[in-house]
Amino acid sequence: MNWDSVSFDWNHIRAFLATVETGSLSAAARALKQTQPTLSRQISLLEEALQLTLFERGTRNMRLTDAGTELLTYVRGMADAATQISRVAAGQSQAIEGSVRITSSDAMAAYALPPCLISLRQKHPGISVELVPSNEMSDLTRRDADIAIRHARPEQPDLVAKRIADIEISLFASKDYLASLGSVDDLAGFAAANFIGYGHPERLVPQINAMGIPVSKANFGITTSNGSTMYELVREGAGIAFLPTIVAEGRLGLRRILQDAPVFNMETWLVTHREIQTNKRIRITFDHLAQEIAQGGWSNLIARS
Repeated sequence: MNWDSVSFDWNHIRAFLATVETGSLSAAARALKQTQPTLSRQISLLEEALQLTLFERGTRNMRLTDAGTELLTYVRGMADAATQISRVAAGQSQAIEGSVRITSSDAMAAYALPPCLISLRQKHPGISVELVPSNEMSDLTRRDADIAIRHARPEQPDLVAKRIADIEISLFASKDYLASLGSVDDLAGFAAANFIGYGHPERLVPQINAMGIPVSKANFGITTSNGSTMYELVREGAGIAFLPTIVAEGRLGLRRILQDAPVFNMETWLVTHREIQTNKRIRITFDHLAQEIAQGGWSNLIARS
């Protein structure tokens, strides 16, 4: 290999890729925990080393030039290789010390995981946990997280998944909201009710129709992509929503819209990368979460008295 031909600094390549993926110098600086002037200087040094202009600099964003676009595929390949090296190295670590990054939905992070993480820290004080509430699907192959809790089995062959306790869900509302609807004896009687959508209501309309409630998009006056917010909307009487039974009844004191309303089981999976599961602290954390949730059956979701 001609080492003299490699005249650029990997850190400068990292600055370039972060700016492309976040869309601006300020966002990239936050992602890399650097200052914006430092990041701008790194990109300028990369352009100088390569003798290319990579960005058209604007007041608010950075637009790739043709040369920058052509390099981007190779830069992403370098980033994937760097991530692979990091995964392999992490997988060989046997230290029961260090950080483990866990991602889950915002509601699960708020209601279910705190007791599990407290007991983990009591047993293994050398493990520090970074809990990242997110309703987006984290990319474990790129080390966005070490462990993820998901509601669908991952299909990627390089991920390891363990199914944990299913979560029962049904349609719930507050006592006052149900009273405002009057006496309703069957599911069809909720056709004019307000529903709260999680994400896009178009996805929920066919599911609710299949239950025997003739609703349309017009029934969804409020939608949210935040689980905790949805719980509070239902509690305040904004309408009806799909909620976990153990949260709705056990924590919030909400009512199922009808006692014989259909219930559904939502799969829950613990997921990690196959190369990272050999890392001792990640393996301990993974197994601890699986054991705590299996023993409690989501009882952590019930409010303590």
